[in-house]
Amino acid sequence: NMNEMYLLNVEGVKKKILHGGRGELLQFKDGSKLTFHFQTLKDDFERTVIDDSRQAGIPMEIIVGKLFKIEVWETLLTSMRIGEVAEFWCDAIHTGMYALVSKGMRRIAEGKDPLEGQKHRCGMGNMFDYHSTGYADLDELQRVPQPLIFIMELFKVDDPSSYKRDTWAMNKEEKLSAVPVLHSEGNRLVLLKRYQEAAAKYQEAVICLRNVQAKEKPWAEDWLSLEKLIMPLVLNYCQCQLELGEYYEVLEHTTDLLQKDNENVKAYFKRAKAHAAIWNEKEAREDFLRVAQLDPSLGAAVKKELRLLGERMREKHVEERQRYQAAESHSVHGQKGPLERPWRRECQGEELRGR
Repeated sequence: NMNEMYLLNVEGVKKKILHGGRGELLQFKDGSKLTFHFQTLKDDFERTVIDDSRQAGIPMEIIVGKLFKIEVWETLLTSMRIGEVAEFWCDAIHTGMYALVSKGMRRIAEGKDPLEGQKHRCGMGNMFDYHSTGYADLDELQRVPQPLIFIMELFKVDDPSSYKRDTWAMNKEEKLSAVPVLHSEGNRLVLLKRYQEAAAKYQEAVICLRNVQAKEKPWAEDWLSLEKLIMPLVLNYCQCQLELGEYYEVLEHTTDLLQKDNENVKAYFKRAKAHAAIWNEKEAREDFLRVAQLDPSLGAAVKKELRLLGERMREKHVEERQRYQAAESHSVHGQKGPLERPWRRECQGEELRGR
């Protein structure tokens, strides 16, 4: 049945073919240019239309493999045959960028500069205040992330060799406007305990900001404002890595942050947790005590962490003694007992149980 919804191999996307296309499913190469019409609807009772490229009179084009701002569109379109019309339901996790992209498309259709009005005023301070897009319906989508329905018709696919490729790179304004969206998508993934995907969003946001920062003079005002935006994203990334048991990665990033800002309480706290997880008792204690010293309101939390650390170290010593005694009695021809091996894998298991 053509009308049945089926899942694409992507979490949070459902597809319904409304009109079958022609020929085989294409092998889309990086650099292929896809030309299509689309309609965007809200997932409400009225199926409210937000955008319709036919009404605007301009078909859309995207280039496969270029960082397009609605990543999921490439996934949707590459599941289609030429001439196919399909309806896709996309969960809120995929639609965070929609308002910004739609604003750009609407401004182009109105013959205006798509980026005008986005130039940052008074440094970077206001970057996380969502600016009004100038369109009430899009402002609402920015405030309330929600599922959207896209009806797409793919009518042309050009091979990379058949047209002059333009190097589509995000400019500074686009990079800066992507950051708060990536940040909130990361936060939403953390709530769903999808730490690996969340870490990737935070990392992408950090890369956008570092790219912009690289063009500023180090330690100048704009460079510092960017550094202030980067820090919380790196800390969120570290929190994901703690959850994933990537303790060495956490040590590396937190130490790097503390070299730039040696009073960053959150960085000390996350570094302490990572040290504790890999049995660096002395370093963990030092970092936990530094946290309590910098922020006395965290005293109780630190006490609890130090108590846990003490308990785990004691358990470890008891286990090691038992292992050592067992090893002594089994030791043949003076071979080393298993004590010499790092017990990293087991530590991680205990770390997860101990929380």
